[in-house]
Amino acid sequence: MPDQRQRDIASNRRAFHDYFIDERYEAGMALTGTEVKSLRTGRANLADGYVRIDGREAWLENVHISPYAQGGYVNHEPRRPRKLLLHAKEIASLVGKVKQRGYTLIPLRMYFSRNHAKVEIGLGRGKRQYDKRQAMAEADAKREMERAIRR
Repeated sequence: MPDQRQRDIASNRRAFHDYFIDERYEAGMALTGTEVKSLRTGRANLADGYVRIDGREAWLENVHISPYAQGGYVNHEPRRPRKLLLHAKEIASLVGKVKQRGYTLIPLRMYFSRNHAKVEIGLGRGKRQYDKRQAMAEADAKREMERAIRR
C-alpha cells in the first residue's frame, strides 16, 4: 500500500491485461514546468507508452501529458520523449533483460512522491490470447467465491 505521501496521477490498467509483470522499478522523470503543472491536475495517459533504452539512457516514449491550460507559448509537446532518471546499474540490468526474447518495459503508473513526479515501470512478458482468457476466468471464479462468502 502506498504511503500517504504518494499521490497517483495515472495508471496503466491495460498493461496488467496484456503483460505478465515480472519486476517493477521506480524512476524519476526529467520534465518541464508546464508538464509538472499539467500532471498536478491529473492530465496524463499511459495507455500506449513504453520505455526505450538508448545507450546508457532510458526514455519514456509515447506517453501523453496534456498541454497546461495556462501555459501559453511556453507549453510542451504532449507526446515528446521524456528522459527517465535511473541509476547506471539499473539501466545496465534492464538492457540485459530486455534483450531476452519476449520482454519489454512498460509504464505501470505515474505518481507524485514527496513532490517529485515518478513513474513505475514494469518488466513484462506479453500474454497470449489463452493466457488472457485464463486470467479472466480466474478473476470471475474469485468474484463468485467472494459473493458466496458474503451470503
